Amino acid sequence: MKLVLLSGGSGKRLWPLSNDARSKQFLKVLENEDGDLVSMVQRVWGQIEANGLAGSSYIATSTAQIEMMRLQIGAEAPLIIEPDRRDTYPAIILAASYLYSCEGATPEDTIAILPVDPYVDKQFFEAIKHLEQVLDQSEAELALIGVTPTYPSAKYGYIVPAREQQPGVDYQKVDHFQEKPTEEQAALLLEQGALWNCGVFAFKLGYLLDIMERSGCPLQYEDLVNQYHLLPKISFDYEVVEKTAHIVVVPYAGYWKDLGTWNTLTEEMKQEQIGKGTISADCVNTHLINEIDIPVSVIGLSNIVVAVSPDGILVADKSASTRIKDYIDYGQGPMFEERQWGWLRILDDQNYEDGRCVATKRVCVKDQRNLGYRMHQYREEVWTIVRGEGEFIQNGNYMKVKAGNVLHIPMKILHSIRAIGDLEMIVVQSGLQRETNRIVEIYQTWDEIIGNCMKA
Repeated sequence: MKLVLLSGGSGKRLWPLSNDARSKQFLKVLENEDGDLVSMVQRVWGQIEANGLAGSSYIATSTAQIEMMRLQIGAEAPLIIEPDRRDTYPAIILAASYLYSCEGATPEDTIAILPVDPYVDKQFFEAIKHLEQVLDQSEAELALIGVTPTYPSAKYGYIVPAREQQPGVDYQKVDHFQEKPTEEQAALLLEQGALWNCGVFAFKLGYLLDIMERSGCPLQYEDLVNQYHLLPKISFDYEVVEKTAHIVVVPYAGYWKDLGTWNTLTEEMKQEQIGKGTISADCVNTHLINEIDIPVSVIGLSNIVVAVSPDGILVADKSASTRIKDYIDYGQGPMFEERQWGWLRILDDQNYEDGRCVATKRVCVKDQRNLGYRMHQYREEVWTIVRGEGEFIQNGNYMKVKAGNVLHIPMKILHSIRAIGDLEMIVVQSGLQRETNRIVEIYQTWDEIIGNCMKA
């Protein structure tokens, strides 16, 4: 069996910590067994490794998430790269074509699909392994995992089993699905034995390949990548699951939680406070997550979450935090990004009446890491080194730099820097608004840069 983790959207329900550059699954707010802060994807990948599944697991992700994924779980985890975000149906058929044409998977192989961000225990992965046997026994086209509900929730979709079931088996035939109902409707669904739909399902690869052929999709990965922009933006549930006749579900009574909202995420946070600030003693069930250097005080407020990042500030009643998407359409790009080489924070971004645009950034390059050898086509930069030391190369000219040095980088001039110890600098980037900047990068590693770009 091959396991594919879907790592898709930006997770705006966890704004302001999550954005288009740093999705919710990369937020380090959970604790591992050693007490270290880890992200959702780090926790799940660690569980996959502990359950012996890493050798047959893949992560389907977008180009925008490659750096963060490599940074958090290492370069060894195999990635299936989506050219752009188009929803779960395109992502899953792209993964299927990759496994078939690049990894040598056969139509008889079982493929299991798992969201990248569930909060589960070890037992859950035993249930995933069991899906292959269930497919063989039931001869179903799809096998799902359904979580036994603990209360009538309006947050989840439901899997409703058929009334008549085959005796002596540990799976149930599926009658239909119910998208997020009201709490009153959910209570009635529970009386019918309905299960929470946790987004985990398995199928034989040949089943999906047949669907792809009938719809005219190429089976070869490279061909499908080239046509990816033509695929409909539609979920796998709507395009495939709800059109499939023979589906079975395996009930799962263990621990499972979707950490997609501040309300559910804070329930699994062992620390009430991360970052600078104070929560007064009379606050009950209140969490503060602060990513900036300015302290935040929360006094006399209970059942709320306060989240602070360079992107903005959220103060919300936990029960209302699911409504966040209705209030964050600010048309603002990410103000903080983590990269393989370090991080950057936008301090100021201005457009002026004369047509100039100026962005001021605080940039940290981690010890022994480097920027790629690159140039900006329509922006010039001034770097002021404020902390640390490094090696700087510009158009083949090499020099050592340290705190206090000021470097001018004109447009269309190749340059890079490597940190010796953590290095921080203030970068002022300027150009004309009408000329959209484009970065051209020819080398990534420092060895490549030194070996190919140093002037004799």
